Amino acid sequence: MQHTKKAVVAGVALLTAFTLAGCAGGSGGAGNGGGAADPAACAPSDGEVTLDFTSWIPGIEDVVKMWNDENPDIQVKVQTGPNGNSGTYSSFFSQLEAGNAPDLGQIEYDALSSFRVQDGLEDLSACEDVAAAEDEFIPWTWNQVTLGTDGVYGIPQDSGPMALFYRSDLFEQNGIEVPTTWDEYKEAAKKVREAGGYITNFSTADINQFAGFVWQTGGDLFSNDGSSWKVNLAGDQSKTVADYWQELIDEDLVSTYPAWTEEWNNAYNSGEVWTWNSAVWGANSISSGAPDTAGKWSVAPSPQWEAGEKAAGNWGGSSIAVFKGTEHPYEAAKFALWLNTSDEALTALNESANIYPATTKGLTLPSLQEGVEFYGGQKIYDVFAEAAAQVNPDFVWGPTMTQTYADVSDGFQKAATGQGTLFEALEAAQTKTVDALKAQSIPVSE
Repeated sequence: MQHTKKAVVAGVALLTAFTLAGCAGGSGGAGNGGGAADPAACAPSDGEVTLDFTSWIPGIEDVVKMWNDENPDIQVKVQTGPNGNSGTYSSFFSQLEAGNAPDLGQIEYDALSSFRVQDGLEDLSACEDVAAAEDEFIPWTWNQVTLGTDGVYGIPQDSGPMALFYRSDLFEQNGIEVPTTWDEYKEAAKKVREAGGYITNFSTADINQFAGFVWQTGGDLFSNDGSSWKVNLAGDQSKTVADYWQELIDEDLVSTYPAWTEEWNNAYNSGEVWTWNSAVWGANSISSGAPDTAGKWSVAPSPQWEAGEKAAGNWGGSSIAVFKGTEHPYEAAKFALWLNTSDEALTALNESANIYPATTKGLTLPSLQEGVEFYGGQKIYDVFAEAAAQVNPDFVWGPTMTQTYADVSDGFQKAATGQGTLFEALEAAQTKTVDALKAQSIPVSE
């Protein structure tokens, strides 16, 4: 039977005691012995259940149909919308305030803290199947959904480990070695420029790439000690990354086209830009945006800050969260686990939307073991599987990421045209972020 929602009062005022304890991505998940939640909070419902689910994954309707065909007593109604930062999140917050949020929704890792601070997510740690599922996931992805607490605020869906896409034909033709360190990358950039190209395009709009670079250094943008947030946008690791890319911009060694525009596609399709240090999903961005370069690309591990290191950044990734107010947390958690752990769902998601699974067994899907024709037959997903195991598990996202992204992006765009520097943009965004946290009565330490 169709259920109704209980009203949910969302707001940071509810978190005066700041229950986001220790949000430093540690090992406090329910599967690590912390699960103090009441099992009664995740009990099966009586009778038939219908769940509402909002997602933006292409082909998600077909995957949900697979579930519905096998589970007549737990039916899922799926609604699709734009990517989270493109409007879905604002709808979620409005629905939470009105008490009519869907039972489940897709939320990227970088937005989970925002929903947690707003008290908008159900803690699933009392659900027996969830508590037992931790070992199925790549450890750092599980840390993303526990938020450093003993709770579980989503089921990891996918991840975006980063590696280096490069035009192997152009590197070979010009006698340039594939760089293994960032120092070598800069030297290669000079040679690429002499050959008339750019080694890469530095995105001033999508700050997630920059965050991935900071993540690789072992740094973070935020931290939490259990009582307050600390903003680290202008921290030492951020400065290292910002100064590095500022040098490449100042020396005209990189292009600065807006990402995913026609200009950007043409730069890669024409051979003007030779590499992209991006996430696993970038394989599809290149193949769709630069079709004339088929067979000319390869993938290598990301350059390292020190020779011999093995560290990877991450760019992107989502969870399936259960919203506060659902009357069916047990059934919602059961569906979310099936969607993100079962062989049939993982295979279907990968085939329909190229979802890169967050589970360890998902990395061994048959479709991820094959050579990719666009990349000269290389088994590129082997590189990303290695990178997935090298992502620092302790990276923390803050509770105001949408505003933070906008502030950093504004500064980065100015820096790309010579108006200030990348690091000055980070410093300005840090001040604005601290002010935004204080304005929302979110505890912050400086």
